[in-house]
Amino acid sequence: MTPAESAASAVDSDELVRLVQDATRIPSITPNEHEFAAWVLRQLKDFGWDQAKSTDIGDGRPNVHADVGSNAGPSLLLAGHLDTVHVDDWIKHWKDTDRADPFAAEIVDGEIWGRGVADQKAGICSIIAAVRAIHRAGYRPKGMVSALFVSDEESGQPGSGVSAGMRAAVQNYAGHGPKADFLIYTEPTTSAVYTAQMGFFIAEITLTGKSAYFGRPELGVDALRAGHELLTALWTHSEELRTIEAHKLIGYANLLVTEVRSGGNIAVPGLFNLSLIRKILPSENMDEAADRIREITARVGSEHGVEVEVVFSAPRDHAVGGTPDEIPSDHPGVVSLARSISTITGEEARIEAAPFWSEKPFLAALDVPGVYFAPGDISNCHTPFERLEIKELLSATRILTHFVASWCGLEELPTPPVKGGAT
Repeated sequence: MTPAESAASAVDSDELVRLVQDATRIPSITPNEHEFAAWVLRQLKDFGWDQAKSTDIGDGRPNVHADVGSNAGPSLLLAGHLDTVHVDDWIKHWKDTDRADPFAAEIVDGEIWGRGVADQKAGICSIIAAVRAIHRAGYRPKGMVSALFVSDEESGQPGSGVSAGMRAAVQNYAGHGPKADFLIYTEPTTSAVYTAQMGFFIAEITLTGKSAYFGRPELGVDALRAGHELLTALWTHSEELRTIEAHKLIGYANLLVTEVRSGGNIAVPGLFNLSLIRKILPSENMDEAADRIREITARVGSEHGVEVEVVFSAPRDHAVGGTPDEIPSDHPGVVSLARSISTITGEEARIEAAPFWSEKPFLAALDVPGVYFAPGDISNCHTPFERLEIKELLSATRILTHFVASWCGLEELPTPPVKGGAT
């Protein structure tokens, strides 16, 4: 058995399940991540890491950082987010049932159920457990392994979900010490390797005309009528986007109108509001895509005599949204991770693309290449059915342990490892 295989086999399945259950039982809905962050910090300090600390990103909200290893091998950054989405849907769906508590973390048919269990308490716990297993096997990483857990990734809560934690981390990280050679961000991927992700922006469009009594419509400017033409123009634009060559993993670019609001009185509608989301491919330019929305809206506004406003409401690593990202499938880090998957599972690694946007592009902009990899299925996250298969949790954690050991290298501990570890 190689040292990496020995470390992977040292993952304690019972301890791992307890870790994930304990983590899930601590609510960390954006922007209230502090209690869970404190728990994560204790786990890191209690076992395996050379140093661990928490930093305030503002209003008492934390990021958590930790390091273990040296500069004797390739370096690695393991990242994730501390917050989860709200639980309103869960409480409503499971009211008066034995699953009404979204933080119970009960095991049902070999799966742990709860808000945030996959997105992404499991990924964070896999990182904690991987370093514990390496130490339990009698080793420590040769290369530097850094952990970064940030607040404020999820959207949906007022005044939050704008990557405030990652922005603060990037500001502190830039220009301080050597950059990591590779990154794994632990969004759930069903243990596939996500080498690419779409970009996006959300646009809130307002057309302002002039309301008038229905008996004297000539005195008004009908914003709803202009909005009808705008909808048609936007849907036509979405069809035009299919002329852009599809990405082999992400697919086609597209535009989706998600909400329309207008009218309500017995009068000429003086206001029309529309929301849309645009999927951006790595081959596209974010600014040009945003300008096209502005141009379409301005044309309709001019033709119908309405005032227009276009607001991009979800800036992330770009002023209008989140940029796409991609790493070659033959990057050494991807190849090494795929080899770890094959070693642990006996199956070929699945190279896929993220059907979501998350924060990896912030770190890619610092020239840190990486992928998403973790247990869990994104399709049941943010729903009342969020759950995590224990079998996959164990497999993915052993894969991560094997990869850390293989990528960074291992050296024997100078003294016998501490047994156990706080959970």
